[in-house]
Amino acid sequence: MYKIDFNNPLHIHFIGIGGISMSGLAEILLKEHFTVSGSDMKPSDLTKHLASLGATIFYPQKAANIMDGIDVVVYTAAIHEDNEELMEVRRRNIPALTRAQLLGQLMRNYTTPVCISGTHGKTTTTSMLSHILLSGKTNPTISVGGILPIIGGNIRVGDSEIFVTEACEYTNSFLEFFPKIGIILNVEEDHMDFFKDIDDIRSSFHRFAAKLPQDGTLIVNKNIEQLEAIVDGLSCRVITYSETQDADYTAKNITFDKLGNASFDLVKYGELLGRIQMSVVGMHNVSNALSTIAAADIMGIPLESIRDGILSFTGTDRRFQLKGTRNGVTIIDDYAHHPTEIRASLTSARNYPHRDIWCIFQPHTYTRTKAFFHEFAEALTLADHVILTDIYAARETDTLGMTSEALAEDVKRLGTDAYYLSSFEAIENFVLEKCIHGDMLITMGAGDVVNIGNSLLK
Repeated sequence: MYKIDFNNPLHIHFIGIGGISMSGLAEILLKEHFTVSGSDMKPSDLTKHLASLGATIFYPQKAANIMDGIDVVVYTAAIHEDNEELMEVRRRNIPALTRAQLLGQLMRNYTTPVCISGTHGKTTTTSMLSHILLSGKTNPTISVGGILPIIGGNIRVGDSEIFVTEACEYTNSFLEFFPKIGIILNVEEDHMDFFKDIDDIRSSFHRFAAKLPQDGTLIVNKNIEQLEAIVDGLSCRVITYSETQDADYTAKNITFDKLGNASFDLVKYGELLGRIQMSVVGMHNVSNALSTIAAADIMGIPLESIRDGILSFTGTDRRFQLKGTRNGVTIIDDYAHHPTEIRASLTSARNYPHRDIWCIFQPHTYTRTKAFFHEFAEALTLADHVILTDIYAARETDTLGMTSEALAEDVKRLGTDAYYLSSFEAIENFVLEKCIHGDMLITMGAGDVVNIGNSLLK
């Protein structure tokens, strides 16, 4: 595989440079004095920003963009083999890397690459750890899968040996990475369009953990079912954490304030270290915090900096994000698109001031809807009222016979008030009529359902 060496900056071309992850990697390389070019379908704020940093951007994607002098090309899974630029790259025999392979190569240039993996919570946990590392003045390089206000975007280029990034299991992309510290937050069924079953997923996470060197550390949630399938035979150090049982790092005496924000006693190897106050809601974030505390502790961050970093973290874009109020109705947006995430979000909502909870849920992909149909219905019953939008197809074209109307009927069968409405406009008019002062309205899903809340607030 083509190696990326910061001591030997070359010309790298990105096919699809405007994506949030690709643009971030391009920015890191620009700061390391690489020559960067790239293409996308149309200009965006991200491509304009890269151009201001010195990148050459082409619109749209075409074979002529593959100029002489390009040393290596990077492309994402969204780029098909019949893409004009990729075909030209193949014709010229220019070395090519996937986005995941490039990210793996980048982290080899750092002494302490930290990778946060898990079925859920990667962006939140990466962001929380980033706050701690910035509080500890470690000057890390950060690549996160969402917009993090404290760094003004999704990327931060530091000058230390610490590199922090998310590590996604989909298509086994995290097996291209080279972590020194690895975090596994949870392991559950998801992405069943790629994985065969839960054992296949566990095998993938085991292989990810096995990439840690002998002097590396795996930080893993002790609550993961069949944990031994993931940790058995590893040569690295293994550290556990849990918010519900004794582990190497444990949360005790968990309480929630009037806004639903958690606080807990931090216990390390049975010793009480002190009280941790959080500025985000939910038991799932207590669990996330424990993993970041363990990672920061390994890196030598003082407890006071850990406390300050966690307290300063108020969440990331689209993770139980307070959008505003209208007519006394609190409007929140959440990225949850898996039954476990929905349960966590709606359970958190119960600790937040509210009268009734209205959940507008947009199922994400037909494959996921089919795989977890009844689990979705059961999770949604934690709301008082549920409104279903049409399924967000994303990359899929086969409906597999799945409809949101059928999901609404299943929610109603379980005894919860539920509706299916076929357009965002109809949903907006419906909630304006039904929601009253003191209610909480949550738009939920990984698609464009966020636009409903934005429209209501306008």
